[in-house]
Amino acid sequence: MAEVLVYVDHLDGAVRKPTLELLTLARRLGDPVAVALGAGAADTAATLAEHGAVKVLTADAPEFADYLVVPKVDALQAAYDAVSPVAVLVPSSAEGKEIAARLAVRIGSGLITDAIDLTADAKGPVATQSVFAAAYTTNSRITQGTPVITVKPNSAPVEPAAVAGSVEELAVTFGSAATGTKVVARTPRESTGRPELTEAAIVVSGGRGVNGAENFAIIEALADSLGAAVGASRAAVDAGWYPHSNQVGQTGKSVSPQLYIASGISGAIQHRAGMQTSKTIVAVNKDAEAPIFDLVDYGIVGDLFQVVPQLTEAIKARKG
Repeated sequence: MAEVLVYVDHLDGAVRKPTLELLTLARRLGDPVAVALGAGAADTAATLAEHGAVKVLTADAPEFADYLVVPKVDALQAAYDAVSPVAVLVPSSAEGKEIAARLAVRIGSGLITDAIDLTADAKGPVATQSVFAAAYTTNSRITQGTPVITVKPNSAPVEPAAVAGSVEELAVTFGSAATGTKVVARTPRESTGRPELTEAAIVVSGGRGVNGAENFAIIEALADSLGAAVGASRAAVDAGWYPHSNQVGQTGKSVSPQLYIASGISGAIQHRAGMQTSKTIVAVNKDAEAPIFDLVDYGIVGDLFQVVPQLTEAIKARKG
């Protein structure tokens, strides 16, 4: 059966959920071959095999940690040359998209980014995308070379499919450009204990209607009751009420959770572009004419300062 290369996003051997989703999608196209790089790469093998990776190619070298992007592209190209896959799948993070784009240029192939689904027909992989601020859905295929596709988190279920899974060390030769951009310092991000925004199954966001940084505690309380990530609209971020790293929208992060709850967010196109592919959308807004209500599955016209705390308490009561 044809092989599909899957780039592994992991932290010291702990495989992130978007990679497991990619393995589910990869099995529609062929046999997944995973590429794990950096510290802890070998430790990913058991998890990857549990989710269908018939082979895991691993490599570790100082270059992966000390320099940006290019060493990983060198390694993924080495894997591509060794496997000759029918497709290359990469998580749709900022780094993932850069890796995918550089690889596509090197191998003379087309690139599709931010896919939300993958299927296959006699001509090869077909990627579904949500485009123009999610106003349209398109189906696309690569017409030249091996398809290189990045896929948004939460686009597919995580479906274990255990296989034996062999592990092989990948031989990588780094090019002269690999050491062009050096990492000179790292500052660990302070942990909130909440899921990563772009990977979370549930996101609770606040906007202009929250009316102050101190009031985001209401949004955080609801998020914590659901085990959710916290997001914010551009208006809330620009006002200094919440960090830019939590901004959802065209100039922030794009999310596609199973459940998205928008509180005090009007639904401007800038925000909609970053969350419109969410599976279920709930909005709380006291303006019945707010554009967000054109988008939602469930809408509550009411004061978020009354509705959200009641919702939080109801969820806590249900959890016992």
